[in-house]
Amino acid sequence: MIVEVNGVGYEILIPLSSYDRLPSVGKQVKILTHVAIREDAHVMYGFISTQERELFRLLINTVSGIGPKIALNILSGMNSTAFRGAVVNCDHKALSQISGVGKKTAERIVVELRDKFGASAGWEASSAQRALSSADQKINDAVLGLMALGFKQIEAHDTVRSVVAKLGPEAGLEDIVRASLKKS
Repeated sequence: MIVEVNGVGYEILIPLSSYDRLPSVGKQVKILTHVAIREDAHVMYGFISTQERELFRLLINTVSGIGPKIALNILSGMNSTAFRGAVVNCDHKALSQISGVGKKTAERIVVELRDKFGASAGWEASSAQRALSSADQKINDAVLGLMALGFKQIEAHDTVRSVVAKLGPEAGLEDIVRASLKKS
């Protein structure tokens, strides 16, 4: 894509996941960038979300043999939630179906990133695959929040369920998390 800033056009390479969410031509857009300075060029990579950019950086800085081109292919071939779930669940087959990622590269991605994502990535990916009601989504978000704070998955789920039963289904996400933290 070419982004014009004060009369200067910048070429930015973006994954398909970001391309799909771009506004129409001429509209204002906010692109998060990563600039790679090489001997022969300065190359800009752009992303619509912070999550995509962080995953891109994690891939190129952590997994040996993954450069910017393959990292863009990964983000184009699978959304970041599905990617994290595939890594946590050791789904080499799903990863190797991405253009530029073979069996050995998929195995290397799993080995080098699995511990970085943790159990919450698998929980998030599995819940994203099924449509959740707003109440179930609130519970899911609260469980993910507690897991990010160090709770075990089962403990977080049980705590949130008991808090929701006590507070009622109209309780807000912040209230649920706050009450869950007080309970434990």
